[in-house]
Amino acid sequence: MSRVSGAVRTVVAKIGTSSITDDHGVIAHRAIEKLCREVAGLRASGHQCVIVTSGAIAAGLPELGLGGDKRPRDAVTLQAVSAVGQGSLIGAYKDELRRHGLVGGQVLLAPLDFMIRSQYLHARATMQRLLELGVVPVVNENDAIADDEIRFGDNDRLSALVAHLVDADLMVLLTDTAGVLTADPRRDKSASLIEEIVEFDHQLESMAGGAGTVRGSGGMASKLAAAKIAAWSGVRSVIASAQRENVLRDALDGTAGVGTTIVPRPQRLSARKLWIAFAVGSSGHITVDAGARRALVAGGRSLLAAGVVSVDGRFDAGEAVEVRTPDGAIFAKGLVRCSSVELAPMAGKRTAQLPEGAAPEVIHRDDLVMLP
Repeated sequence: MSRVSGAVRTVVAKIGTSSITDDHGVIAHRAIEKLCREVAGLRASGHQCVIVTSGAIAAGLPELGLGGDKRPRDAVTLQAVSAVGQGSLIGAYKDELRRHGLVGGQVLLAPLDFMIRSQYLHARATMQRLLELGVVPVVNENDAIADDEIRFGDNDRLSALVAHLVDADLMVLLTDTAGVLTADPRRDKSASLIEEIVEFDHQLESMAGGAGTVRGSGGMASKLAAAKIAAWSGVRSVIASAQRENVLRDALDGTAGVGTTIVPRPQRLSARKLWIAFAVGSSGHITVDAGARRALVAGGRSLLAAGVVSVDGRFDAGEAVEVRTPDGAIFAKGLVRCSSVELAPMAGKRTAQLPEGAAPEVIHRDDLVMLP
């Protein structure tokens, strides 16, 4: 999985619901055939590929006569529908990959597979072994049993975490537009393609807008969020049109105009810190003073009780919390070494003033990530 030019490279290609289903929510086999054909082309060149696909719920709705205006809204029914649609979805991929002499393997992941370290390592080992065996992993969120409170919400973020999981060189997010545009083309005909993003800012993220289509749960905002995760992993991303011919090859080769390329950060986060920053849900907030913020950001130090101003939310030792300034700006995230109940009376106290046996660090620097 080397990043050296000319060597074997690993590509994660994600396609959304709206790109692989028609207006009625029925699987568009031509879209899956095109994607599998392009994956086969990369494989023939010696590269490794992982497909991340949405569409299980959308595919299951017509089978149950629940398409169109009959689409259910409650989570339990939609999860049941996904169990029906997932079989059709993976079947379509396996059939198309088989036509090119390739074997597809279904991998259903849930956030807990990234939140619990042992499960993360098991998932990583399985994915690596599938690639070693020449299998094309076809990944989706395990919608049928996902906890509605703990889920990815869309497969864009899942794709970024998978890209880190397999040490990918490139993540391609296939969508219905040419990439990230300067404006909404439905409202502004002068909108043009942004070919490269080096740094993220509020203006860029506000341009991305909100949710995607009726059939899809993503949208450009979620794709930019996923690209940011990938950038922190040291993975280059391309947001491009699923309709473009040879889009995967062009993205891998860096062809001009293929879409929007997001440049990876020069310093990539370790697996553990990426996991803390993006895969673990936050259970509360710790507000710190200016001195503590300087020590964390500039000094790379651990957070001590003396710098804590206040504690919000209920959390146990080992859970993730966000660290913010008194004006509410979140700048870090980490795993706490004490519960909210224990920390509250310790706030603002020096180490010598702490109760006997209390952990000197509220968050150890090895468990702390600075956020943009």
